[in-house]
Amino acid sequence: MIPKTRRIALALCAAWSMACGGAAWLPNAGGGASDASRLQRILDSGELRIATSADLPPLIFRDEEDAVQGYEADLVRALAAAMGLEPRFVVKPFQELIGTLEAGEVDLVVAGMTMTPERNARVAFAGPTFISGTSLVSADRALTEPASLSDLDDESRTYAALAGSTSADFVRRLLPKATLVETSDYAEGTAMVLSGDADAMVADFLACKLASWEHGDADLRVLRTPLTTEPLGIALPPDDPLLQNLVENYLDTLERTGELTLLKARWLSRGGWLQEQP
Repeated sequence: MIPKTRRIALALCAAWSMACGGAAWLPNAGGGASDASRLQRILDSGELRIATSADLPPLIFRDEEDAVQGYEADLVRALAAAMGLEPRFVVKPFQELIGTLEAGEVDLVVAGMTMTPERNARVAFAGPTFISGTSLVSADRALTEPASLSDLDDESRTYAALAGSTSADFVRRLLPKATLVETSDYAEGTAMVLSGDADAMVADFLACKLASWEHGDADLRVLRTPLTTEPLGIALPPDDPLLQNLVENYLDTLERTGELTLLKARWLSRGGWLQEQP
């Protein structure tokens, strides 16, 4: 049996060949310095620099031993292995991730990032790596089983949401009567729900599921159907079609070989991985 990481890396050799073979028809690929040199610089450096907030389990997070884990972590580790590079995670607050990529301090970003038009106007995206959506978690069944969206828009309600996230934007736009409290991370939002300082946390569906997995004794419930549909992706420099071509081919290869399905089953389908944490 070939070890999982090596098996993925071998499968992704095809993605690398496709990216290089497709260079002839990409802009500037026939000798333009900007695109070819950027990817070559990454290869020459020996490492793949990955910006992340590392606070979004089960997508990407740091365990008690400070190792970066999760679905997206495994994705980019396999990409680095396929490129013959060492992954180097650069942890930043979520709100600073796109700016870090724009400044050239990293090569890509993974952080449960929704591919919105506003973000896509600043950076390129490869994906989607997962289709999620805005949901909420609460102990109040009136919130987790509403008859309509208008039932959630009440001036007596307080909702916690991650600062700078699409979930916070959702509350502002569609639940304007309610009070919005923006948090630095999902753990803070979950704590507000548990303490009663917030009626619910409005967040990515997976973040809501995690809160219910971690606090089973609190009877937290999650909306059965997300309020929105949000594609998550890998953020890339906007002026580097060769790198984007490589990552897109890599994701396609993972999909075709079934490895993406296995990663989703491990990290996103249930909370069993919580028992594996140190």
